[in-house]
Amino acid sequence: MAEASSTEKNKQVFESEEDLAVDLAEYVAHLSDQFAKTRGAFTVVLSGGSLVKSLRKLVEPPYIDLVDWSKWHVFWADERVVPKDHPDSNYFLAYNGFLSKIPIPVGNVYAINDALSAEGAADDYETCLKHLVKNRTIEVSEINGFPKFDLMLLGMGPDGHVASLFHGHPLVKENKKWVTFIKDSPKPPPERITLTFPVINASAHIALVVVGAGKADAVRSTLGSDQDTDLLPVQMVSPDGKLNWFLDKGAASKL
Repeated sequence: MAEASSTEKNKQVFESEEDLAVDLAEYVAHLSDQFAKTRGAFTVVLSGGSLVKSLRKLVEPPYIDLVDWSKWHVFWADERVVPKDHPDSNYFLAYNGFLSKIPIPVGNVYAINDALSAEGAADDYETCLKHLVKNRTIEVSEINGFPKFDLMLLGMGPDGHVASLFHGHPLVKENKKWVTFIKDSPKPPPERITLTFPVINASAHIALVVVGAGKADAVRSTLGSDQDTDLLPVQMVSPDGKLNWFLDKGAASKL
């Protein structure tokens, strides 16, 4: 699959969400094979929203049989501080739509501790990441020392937010912590934890998967010729590695 440096903002527009899902499966399977062979592990970060639905082709032939799921280690870009069986839980969404359908080792799925407060859950998740960096499951960025995930799969809200980093919120400027918390999310539920931008941007690969005409304005602000100087969070996704946009026709309709 063609890839480009982050400065080139490689984007692909698909006729349908189905076509997007097929190409996304090919892209993820290719990276999985590459990292499994070179590192012996593949660290993947998921987000909520419609992203999990877009991964559905991975649990079908040929990918379900081709991918070495034993090498996968799965994390979350953000999570709502609710029980794991709550409809608002990103873990619940990912488990029902994806994780329960693949033979990934249970110990390789790193959900937050939902018994803790938002602040406690963020600190606990950062401690977990630091342990996995220390034992080299997760790589570390030589540029800034932040954890370097192999692949970060991000969605985007209609308002241009990514993970739980919202436009105008102080957390978009957090540059020390790996994981932080929010108690006043503009979208319910209000309490969440989220990876920070230095961690997001340390990734080797980022895929921004955006579906639907309701997100066309934010896509235009980010990829169009009339970009605003008041940056949306999605415009702050600028990885040290490679960035690929996967858009359906609706999301790209205003480009």
